[in-house]
Amino acid sequence: MPVLALVSAVLVIAFEQIVQWKYGASGIVGLLLLTIGVKTRSPSVSSAGAVVLALLVAGPAL
Repeated sequence: MPVLALVSAVLVIAFEQIVQWKYGASGIVGLLLLTIGVKTRSPSVSSAGAVVLALLVAGPAL
């Protein structure tokens, strides 16, 4: 089991680094809100995080 925990921790850190590299601080805030909302089972917080990430992925509307 320690190997599974280590692999999952590495994957989470790698995903966070990719989000930060691609979307900057706003991406980290959105990911943090989404994670906190899921862990606390708060639909409003997780929805706010999902909206932030969706807006970043969609990009600016011209």
